Amino acid sequence: MSIAILHSTEEWAQRFGDRGKGTAATIGNFDGVHLGHQKILRNLLDRARSADLTSAVLTFHPHPARVLRPAVAPALLETLDQRLAAIGALGIEAALVARFDMELAKLGPEDFVRQFLVDTMRAQAVLIGGNFRFGHKQAGDAKMLAELGQRWGFEVEIVAPVTANGVVVSSSAIRNALREGKVDEARRMLGRPFALAGKIQVGSGQGRKLVVPTLNLATEQELLPKSGVYATEAVLEGKTYYAATNVGVRPTFDGSRMTIESHLFDFNETLTDGNLEIRFWHRLRDERKFASPAELREQVLRDLEQAKEYFGASAREARN
Repeated sequence: MSIAILHSTEEWAQRFGDRGKGTAATIGNFDGVHLGHQKILRNLLDRARSADLTSAVLTFHPHPARVLRPAVAPALLETLDQRLAAIGALGIEAALVARFDMELAKLGPEDFVRQFLVDTMRAQAVLIGGNFRFGHKQAGDAKMLAELGQRWGFEVEIVAPVTANGVVVSSSAIRNALREGKVDEARRMLGRPFALAGKIQVGSGQGRKLVVPTLNLATEQELLPKSGVYATEAVLEGKTYYAATNVGVRPTFDGSRMTIESHLFDFNETLTDGNLEIRFWHRLRDERKFASPAELREQVLRDLEQAKEYFGASAREARN
């Protein structure tokens, strides 16, 4: 069953208004749908199933910081569609995507809870993280939400955070890891490799002619890993290939535009369009300028061997 995605309280009422049962709900931006988010969502599913409730997420678009503090708004790990797909893949039944604007930002905590959780979603259980804030100027916290729950008939469950290697898993921590090229750390916090998805775009052809053939990715995602060369997987037309990917400006060719170029192992087709997803497993090296295309090609061939060795070792480790 696919997740039902509603974009207003009116749409929610049209879809669920005649249903007798309420919801087990959670609220947040869920950028990355990392291990901490996944714990909340799985607990939510358990609660919904045990009490015969609809499992539901209330999220926002655009990100509230884009409206309230655009100069310091974070670069998002995923697009809205990616987040909703990840939430739906866990089995959540419904998502209400509220448009975040100044009108919504001015809602006080009580009005926010009454409008969304009580009147619209008919929440009977609300699961949140301990640092959850809501309402105008983030005046509401977990304690206030529990008090409002007592008034309006829903229970509040605070879900403890998840740690990875002693670090509390958060979207901010994942962003920091990616900016430093630490895709292994990002993977541990996400529970899966960080991925960039988008469309194949036509490149200059210099790579295919002078170095090795590559597929270029155009993505709408905002945050790229630190420039460099990575051992990756490429998902193309439902098939997964091991690959090596360069994120950077191609300094050997005096490039200035950021590109994402992947050489797929055991793949010889020339494609100019189509969907492509790149999953980042391990950083191999920094991007740097070489004296000639021939010197670059020699290094790229070493990169490809190193990527193959990485995936070979990973496969052996998984088997053992």
